[in-house]
Amino acid sequence: MTETIAGVTIPDSKMAQDATALVRDVANDLIFDHSRRTFLFGSLRGMDEGLRYDSELLYVGAMFHDLGLTDTYRRTDQRFEIDAADVARDFLKEYGVDGDAADTVWAAVALHTTPEIPLHMQSEVALVTRGVELDVLGIGYDAITAEQRQAVVEAHPRPDFKNQILAAFTNGLKDRPETTFGNVKADVLEHFLPGFQRGDFVEVIRDNPWPE
Repeated sequence: MTETIAGVTIPDSKMAQDATALVRDVANDLIFDHSRRTFLFGSLRGMDEGLRYDSELLYVGAMFHDLGLTDTYRRTDQRFEIDAADVARDFLKEYGVDGDAADTVWAAVALHTTPEIPLHMQSEVALVTRGVELDVLGIGYDAITAEQRQAVVEAHPRPDFKNQILAAFTNGLKDRPETTFGNVKADVLEHFLPGFQRGDFVEVIRDNPWPE
């Protein structure tokens, strides 16, 4: 049966159902509910802005965007966003979705922690970021109504979410701290990973092999 939350219809194709099942299987409630809220908030922002977007592609991007924090898909040799983006692209190929559509979802996932740039890209890319920013950072909090927020949170609660998501970020990145160079997750490790030293872009320039 079709599910609607805060006026947003959850895609119910076989691909969308399988995406839901995959995330439900490998992620805890924290990541699952955050991912669903990301889709719902992103959709609401898109509706408010009158954007045209593919709801299924947005759903896969939103649902998969934090899979790089899970034990199943977490690697140690690249950014966690790329872990998840690669999983999303491979998943889409299984359903015959490739080319520009798959590239769009890959970018939506890979860039979701990169401020501003996604907002100038395809609608699906922008709206995954909009959803993440609203749920994690509160950006756009008043762009949707209190009733919409309440409906989303009733369907997908966020108990102690601020502390829990910071813990999830720390756990997912502690074995690859160098991948946070130049991105917002360095802030997380600076707070929560003992001994972490933030990379310094100026020092990289000064200390590289070029003589001047």
